[in-house]
Amino acid sequence: MPQLSFLQCPGALLRAAASALALAAGGAALAQGTAYVSSEKDNALTMIDLATLTVKGTIATCKRARHIQLTPERQIMVACTDSNQADLIDPASGKSVRRIALGDEPEAFDLSPDGKVIYVSNEDAGETSFIDSASGKKLRSVKVGAEPEGVKVSADGKTLYVTSEVASLVHVIDTATGKVVKNIKAGKRPRRMAITPDGKELWITNELGASVSIVSTATNEVIDTLKFEVKGARAEDITPVGIQMTSDGKRAFVGLGRANHVAFVDVPGRKVGPLVLVGKRAWNVTLDKAQARLYVVNGLSDDVTVVDVAGAKAVKSVPVGRVPYGLVIVE
Repeated sequence: MPQLSFLQCPGALLRAAASALALAAGGAALAQGTAYVSSEKDNALTMIDLATLTVKGTIATCKRARHIQLTPERQIMVACTDSNQADLIDPASGKSVRRIALGDEPEAFDLSPDGKVIYVSNEDAGETSFIDSASGKKLRSVKVGAEPEGVKVSADGKTLYVTSEVASLVHVIDTATGKVVKNIKAGKRPRRMAITPDGKELWITNELGASVSIVSTATNEVIDTLKFEVKGARAEDITPVGIQMTSDGKRAFVGLGRANHVAFVDVPGRKVGPLVLVGKRAWNVTLDKAQARLYVVNGLSDDVTVVDVAGAKAVKSVPVGRVPYGLVIVE
């Protein structure tokens, strides 16, 4: 059979052109899928098409939708503070599968590695609830400090970390017994956490400390503190909350709140790198699967800033619901 040239194969030519454009845009093909953004004021999730970076619709949900993440079954779970519930949404149909009671004022949550237990911070009650995800039954309540916020489970599921905003503590809880085994003194008003992929360090954002506390998980002691500075911003306006690490543990991204920037951090070197200007009150941050783009939720400008990671620059701002809070990606 004779060989055909590119000119005789328009499909191949188009594919080659698309590949070249993708490489020129950032070295990788653009993500295909949807980002789901929770809104505190609209009782809805806004859907962003990842390929076009445009809004393609909304999904109604419960009241004051805040923390959001994917279950092991790749369903969307969103905590609704004013409904005292989690809404479980099937991304394929865009419809709610069921609601799960989370106790009073659920602030944030995490799931056990197998997805069978939901660990919830109940802000007004000053406790953490363990909820059976299948039955919705409360298995246990653990008393913690005032205004618990961030919740993070270790990769082996044995340890639960919960931040207390008022006490400036991180409570270390044995998930098997429900006992608080250590209270770690963090910075002022600790919010969210990330664990390095090797499991050796817990990184905690301190909203009123303009910093991240770095904790050894072996000793449960603070081993370092990373401070943030933004040119032209007052220290009190540098309010870090959201944090995510790359899968190789080499870089972290931290939303700096009212400083309206996201920080790129060298994790092994514990150094702050580029600062990228985004929207107002850069709140929570999420990477796509390829870790090529970072999606920054801006709570006061009602939008999401899409950041090119390789170039450390914002590429687009996408308007979403009123007072957006969290974001998950389904690819």
